Amino acid sequence: PTELRKLVPVTNQTELSLEVVTLAETLADAGYTTGHAGKWHLGGEGFLPQDQGFTWSIAGDEQGSPPGYFYPYERGQHFLRDLEEGKEGEYLADRLVEESIRFIERQTDTPFFLYLSHYSVHTPIQGKPELAARYVDKAAADGQDNPTYAAMVQSVDEGVGRIIDTLDQLGLAENTVVIFYSDNGGFGPATSMLPLRGSKGMLYEGGIRVPLIVRWPGYVEPGSVTNEPVIGTDFYPTLAEIAGANLESDHILDGTSFLPVLRETGEIQARDLVWHFPAYLEADRSVSGPWRTTPASAIRRGAYKLIYFFEDGRSELYDLTEDVSESNDLSLKMPEVTDELDAALQAWWEG
Repeated sequence: PTELRKLVPVTNQTELSLEVVTLAETLADAGYTTGHAGKWHLGGEGFLPQDQGFTWSIAGDEQGSPPGYFYPYERGQHFLRDLEEGKEGEYLADRLVEESIRFIERQTDTPFFLYLSHYSVHTPIQGKPELAARYVDKAAADGQDNPTYAAMVQSVDEGVGRIIDTLDQLGLAENTVVIFYSDNGGFGPATSMLPLRGSKGMLYEGGIRVPLIVRWPGYVEPGSVTNEPVIGTDFYPTLAEIAGANLESDHILDGTSFLPVLRETGEIQARDLVWHFPAYLEADRSVSGPWRTTPASAIRRGAYKLIYFFEDGRSELYDLTEDVSESNDLSLKMPEVTDELDAALQAWWEG
């Protein structure tokens, strides 16, 4: 079995160290009530949201996916903890939204930070049958031909709408920033990311380019669009700046605040974006392949993106402005750019 992989697998780190000062802890210190609902996936007992700065949390544990999306959610499973009894047939995405709305309603006179982390659209692929039926006869577009997956997306979309309606009804909208995004691209076997290449678990754009929508009445113009690339680590400094939270001088963050972009008062200073996953995901737990990820790193500088594969020391180079589908590897045609980004990536590894 070991010949199926070229590198020795290592045990994956599954807990977020308690030494890390989380965004929730920073905002709590700034006077915010902090809440979490849904997927956590950063550790179990001793490493739960309540251990990392959240004063309220439901349904989160070390697991990354639920046993099912319909109540009773196989309630013997411990990671849907603190989720009180529901109704037969209740859908998990709806329940998380309802609990989140109750949290918001309790904070009408208090600054709050809510992290609603939907399990959808993670496996198992289970959507409401009545919603899936709407998509059965619709023509497939760019390979998206899974009615059940579409139903799951619609449930998340409707839930976002309910959250926004709640903020409007409570008179909180103009003083509340709503950020919607995903932590990775779609699940390849269930959907398609076309025209992007790849899917979840890959460093091609289909695995890392995701929607980012911000609603902030009075500050972000509705319908406005920017091509400024941001990365997940940018949320911490951005939200800390919006909240007026103080960061200790020795508190080093990987991200950059994109508040100037939101307010259209400036741009983010030119910087490299780096994605780093030098391991096989959970390969230490199994002797069979194929593995869910291939050890790789990627760096983007301006229009150019380089992907480095650790198994064979190979690099691929793409111009995302001209080739968002990453179909034309330029590494041999543009050796100077390839060498420059290879060196920058190695410097990042070294610290």
